[in-house]
Amino acid sequence: MDVANTPLAQRIARALAGLDHSANADGVEASAATAVDETWRAYLEQADAVLRTIREPSEAMARTGDPATWAAMVEAAIEESEAL
Repeated sequence: MDVANTPLAQRIARALAGLDHSANADGVEASAATAVDETWRAYLEQADAVLRTIREPSEAMARTGDPATWAAMVEAAIEESEAL
């Protein structure tokens, strides 16, 4: 299984920045990499809101795996985001 090298909140913030900047989403930039690199920190509050929203698994998720493990993993991601 692959493991990411960057905090989850950072990856969420970068995805949100990409949505705003990339022409492949809502933005106008053909290549949004530089804009994402420069602005992703502005999306950390939204990323934190996403993490706090997903910390409780849905019923389908709970049937697939251990809800306590999921919640603990998301809590770890929230704590990790506080250092960004």
